Amino acid sequence: MRTNYMMTVDDVMGELGMKRSKAYSILKQLNDELAHNRRDFVAENVDSDRVQLNICYKNANLKEVYKELFDDAVERYNVGKRKDRQIANYYEKIRQSKQEKLFHEVIFQIGNREDMAVGTTEGNLAVKVLDEYMKDFQKRNPTLRVFNCYLHQDEATPHLHIDFVPYVTNWKGKGMDTRVSLKQALKSLGFQGGNKHDTELNQWINHEKEVLAEIAKQHGIEWEQKGTHEEHLDVYNFKKKERKKEVQELEQKKEYLTAENEGLIFQVAEARADIKLLEEEKIQLQKDKETAEKRAEKAEMELKKLEDRREFLQPVMDNVSKEIKEYGMIKTFLPEATALERAVTYRDKKIKPLFIEMKNKIGAMAAQVKELTRERDSWKSKFQKKKQEHENTKRKLAEVQKDYQKLFGEKEILQGLADRYNRLLRMLGKDMVERLVQDDIRMQAELEAKKQKEQMPKKIGDRIQWARERSEEHNAQIKKNKTKYRGMEL
Repeated sequence: MRTNYMMTVDDVMGELGMKRSKAYSILKQLNDELAHNRRDFVAENVDSDRVQLNICYKNANLKEVYKELFDDAVERYNVGKRKDRQIANYYEKIRQSKQEKLFHEVIFQIGNREDMAVGTTEGNLAVKVLDEYMKDFQKRNPTLRVFNCYLHQDEATPHLHIDFVPYVTNWKGKGMDTRVSLKQALKSLGFQGGNKHDTELNQWINHEKEVLAEIAKQHGIEWEQKGTHEEHLDVYNFKKKERKKEVQELEQKKEYLTAENEGLIFQVAEARADIKLLEEEKIQLQKDKETAEKRAEKAEMELKKLEDRREFLQPVMDNVSKEIKEYGMIKTFLPEATALERAVTYRDKKIKPLFIEMKNKIGAMAAQVKELTRERDSWKSKFQKKKQEHENTKRKLAEVQKDYQKLFGEKEILQGLADRYNRLLRMLGKDMVERLVQDDIRMQAELEAKKQKEQMPKKIGDRIQWARERSEEHNAQIKKNKTKYRGMEL
């Protein structure tokens, strides 16, 4: 059996174009890799049904390992030192250090999913090889204190995670006599290092690859090397240059993305401002509606009172009018004359006063009815006016509610876009999102250019006029946007 695939963390970093310092800086600040190795959480690429097949060789608390390795050295170092120069917590000192890392990790894998897939005969053989390799790892590397080690069989290919703290004892230089140092730890193992492509770490990784390859060979697996670790670094350097070019290009396009992002933020802010104004207008219209309803209700009550009074007086007036029409003004109400009463006396003392009284009463009643009628008509007119105002207010409120619903829907769409944008930022990172957006912008620009090219007249003479019209449209749109957003602030 032959395979040309044997991977370490250095190989992965090279393929990604990632510096070691950056990789382990992330690892130092976020210990999620340890949690992933322990399967404290299950990633998407993990088969949860095969988690129980994983082998745990070591699972120690990193802080406790630091206490075990360095507490005595810290105590020796602090003797006679000023308080401000003493080391209170060596773990925190290294965590915040820019020279050394809390721990390092290597990943070893034989083959890939095509030739060493998990669950196959070949995959099971790879597990045996990795298991045998790990058993003597700590013995071969005494200055690399392993505190976390797992053999995973719940992903596509069996692989080994080894996390260790590199340290040196009996250090004669500056600082503690026992301290964290990858370079010195590997030197004590016999790896002296050379140029930048032949460091202590590179030498050690190549050596461990050879050890793993020898064990694999004993199990019938031959490693077909298609390149050395040094050649891989040359590829890495080439890719690093290419990444630099890409970064420069992205920097040039960053302004366009920033402008697009600011435009989106402005639209969201504008929509929120419009919604706030609509909500305030809605509240005011609701108050106006309630006031109009109360006034209309009051007017209706007053009108009803007037109608009741009119209905009460109308029969009296009708009766008076009827009697006047049938019998004259006085006939019905004339008192009887006595036998000896003179006509002049009867007229002056009985008829005339009665006549005057009846005349006054009828005149007063007629005036009252006339006034009530006029007042009723006035209130009726006011009622109709208020009723019309109420209907207009209801119609305006319905229109405002319709506009509000439309803007609310637009707000929901914008909020959804903002949420998806934030999720992309969390999942892919800002740089990747910006790159994807720029790719989309460039693609849209290309499509638009292609569309315009297709629409461009074939004749040269027509093209000049066509280009002039497009330019005028573009300038008009820019002017419109400036006018729209003039004086507006976020």
